[in-house]
Amino acid sequence: MQTNFDLKSIEEKVITNLKNVFDPEIPTNIYDLGLIYNIDFEQKNQYLYCTVTMTLTSPTCPVAESLLEQVKYVTLAVDEIDEAKVTLVFNPPWDPSMMSEDAKEVMGASGAAMPF
Repeated sequence: MQTNFDLKSIEEKVITNLKNVFDPEIPTNIYDLGLIYNIDFEQKNQYLYCTVTMTLTSPTCPVAESLLEQVKYVTLAVDEIDEAKVTLVFNPPWDPSMMSEDAKEVMGASGAAMPF
């Protein structure tokens, strides 16, 4: 069994997967939106645990539960990860300045009126 993990490579795989998760009301993935605050790993013996800390654009997001489930699912889809946990936080609160430049371009092109 594998005991030494290349965490940078595994984190890149998680990020790639997270970029396939979208809020159905926003034409940008949750990673580029800035909703993912942290990706942490803990290795215990030969097992790798991953915790994704994230937020939502609004505490009253109607698809919050399904987004959290999708984040856990795509994180567990990385072969090296044995268990995944998603932690939802609202501090600091999300704001549009947290979006990547790519996300800002997509939002602008889609006609979204968001203050940058």
